[in-house]
Amino acid sequence: MSELVTLTINGNKYTAEKGQFILQVARDHGIKIPTLCHLDAVEPYGACRLCIVEVTKGTRTRIVTSCLYPVEEGLVVQTDSPRVRQNRKILLDLLYARCSENSVIKELAAEYGLEKPSYPEQYWTKEDCIVCGLCCRVCEQVVGVSAISLVNRGITREPAAPFLGVASNCIGCGSCFYACPTNAIKMEDKNGYLYIHNWNIKYKLQKCGKCGIEWAPVKQLEYIQKKWKLPKEFFDICPNCRG
Repeated sequence: MSELVTLTINGNKYTAEKGQFILQVARDHGIKIPTLCHLDAVEPYGACRLCIVEVTKGTRTRIVTSCLYPVEEGLVVQTDSPRVRQNRKILLDLLYARCSENSVIKELAAEYGLEKPSYPEQYWTKEDCIVCGLCCRVCEQVVGVSAISLVNRGITREPAAPFLGVASNCIGCGSCFYACPTNAIKMEDKNGYLYIHNWNIKYKLQKCGKCGIEWAPVKQLEYIQKKWKLPKEFFDICPNCRG
């Protein structure tokens, strides 16, 4: 049986399993903590830092990332204190300057009173990617392919295919596209092909032998067929027609 601990969040006491992280416990109880890089399906990483909270343990109070900080007996947590809000505002100001036209960042920044970045306009960029690495972690930990990774350092750091070329190991599943918190992954179906422009890939789509709809990348279906040892004709028709 799991060991239970009692902690206080925003003045209210809660019971949680030892080993759970603060973010997980807060969300279980309907307490909102903003985050961009967190996804339950992958291990926490703490890249965006927006989930910071203020914790008090004994006589010591400090700011920590709630997605990586495990709960403890007697821990006191403030998720929206003035100190937390000020630190989040600084983080969002930096993200806003990088992603000055991204609607997701704009909306979050507005919640903290930022109508525009405080930095001179010459330093603003129009990026969509916040370099949280979520796309890479999903590809590795969920899909099991590791077709992309974070490359370079400093301001040039970015998710990319090996040697900034074609992500030849990519199976076109689109998990990176659906996981991206800021819509930075550009994917489209066009003329019978799937394109993921960020990784420079183009894959032919499988056409259903019954209804004729183009429903999935051939390479993805070949990957699944091989992994699960399915008959080659298993994907000749789409899931809808298969019933």
